[in-house]
Amino acid sequence: MGFEAVLSDYEYETTGHSVPSGVSEQPMSDEETLLGAHNRAKAAKTAFPEADYWVGIEGGVAATGKQELECFAWVVILGKQGTVGKARTAAFLLPPKVVDLIQQGLELGEANDRVFSQVNSKQHNGASGLLSNNAVTRTTLYFQPVALALAPFLQQELYQS
Repeated sequence: MGFEAVLSDYEYETTGHSVPSGVSEQPMSDEETLLGAHNRAKAAKTAFPEADYWVGIEGGVAATGKQELECFAWVVILGKQGTVGKARTAAFLLPPKVVDLIQQGLELGEANDRVFSQVNSKQHNGASGLLSNNAVTRTTLYFQPVALALAPFLQQELYQS
């Protein structure tokens, strides 16, 4: 959706491919989550060197208080000419039951599946969809950061140092 909105004048084909993040199954900080997204984009580039863009998305959580975890994701886009775009989703607090399960070592998707009696929710509407009655699904949550991570490609002269 982000590519379609920002690059609407271009024809392109998108391919989803599962690649390793090189970080914990459940990233527990902003830095680790960003690294995971960057690693996924680099792995996508290795898997599909003929592409023009490679996108890595990694979801993570970070402590914001004693018993609080915020949930968010990073998007990293690599371009053929070496341009790199990065943007983060909105963050939202997870409910205490989910936080407890994550602190016990579960990954967010598994914790959500248990709390919400779902199966593989992270591949469907995700935590944001479950918590917002699908007002903000994984797809809509990722729309803005994908579009914003394309800014360095659209405004290259402003992003060059």
